[in-house]
Amino acid sequence: MDFSNEYNANSIHAQGDAYFIEQVRELTDGEIDITLHTGGALGFKSGDHFYGVADNVVQIADTLSGTMSGIDPIFLLSSLPFLVNGVDEARQLYEIARPHYDEVFEDNDQILLYASPWPASGIWSREAVTSSENLQNLKIRTFDRNGTETLRNAGAAPVSLSWGDVVPLLATGGIDAVLTSAEAGTNASFWEHQQHFSGIQYAIPLNMVHMNRDAFESLSAEQQEAFREAARRTDEHNWQAVRERTQSNYATLDEHDVTIHDPISSDFQQALADAASPVVSGWQDTMGERGQAILDTFHNGQTP
Repeated sequence: MDFSNEYNANSIHAQGDAYFIEQVRELTDGEIDITLHTGGALGFKSGDHFYGVADNVVQIADTLSGTMSGIDPIFLLSSLPFLVNGVDEARQLYEIARPHYDEVFEDNDQILLYASPWPASGIWSREAVTSSENLQNLKIRTFDRNGTETLRNAGAAPVSLSWGDVVPLLATGGIDAVLTSAEAGTNASFWEHQQHFSGIQYAIPLNMVHMNRDAFESLSAEQQEAFREAARRTDEHNWQAVRERTQSNYATLDEHDVTIHDPISSDFQQALADAASPVVSGWQDTMGERGQAILDTFHNGQTP
């Protein structure tokens, strides 16, 4: 089986995927051969994965959730700005929404294996971005509709880009800043182009790891259960890994003389929250009762 991942082999996502493959190998006594292709080596970006897996062009993929928002707006949930406060809340939101994610994949001849959370998104930039004034007309990369609308509301000039397009545009000056995590910037050596990171705690977005249903059903019952168990173990592994990552990322940034602005001022945080408010409301309107039920359960502190 082939397993596609747009991010490089040192990323938290690729490491989680390698862990999954290791668990499958252990649980099946090496009966299943899965090859992980990182860095978009198969020619697929995250935006290509959903239909690539549905058509069994690639059997498994690790996909940035927001790139699938055209399939269903549920995939914008994890990147709703300033909705969660920390990893525990991000995981709670994922567990509440998991049945809804499962349903969309099932309706499209796929199964959801596990989630791969990012460390909290912030702003990488050439010049410090520590106030609303610094954001005005800033050419900044975003990764989905939520970020584009939020930063446009805040006065920036956002452009949504797939990960593979980011570094070339940074190098040529096509963009001046990037909405992403310290993790992603570390993996791509952003310090070659950017000298500042603002920890705005924008969101803890998810990647989804999904598999073609026919490929899964071609396995024996024992092998299918091994895949499910490997996925459960990887879910636990990934949520633990993301807790530890920001501290190590910040240490690496410090080594490369990147100035870290974390926390940001309360005035700047409030301005960003105000810019985000219509984005969250718009998502709720689009999702209707389904979205309202998810958020009500989340805000009431309930678990599925």
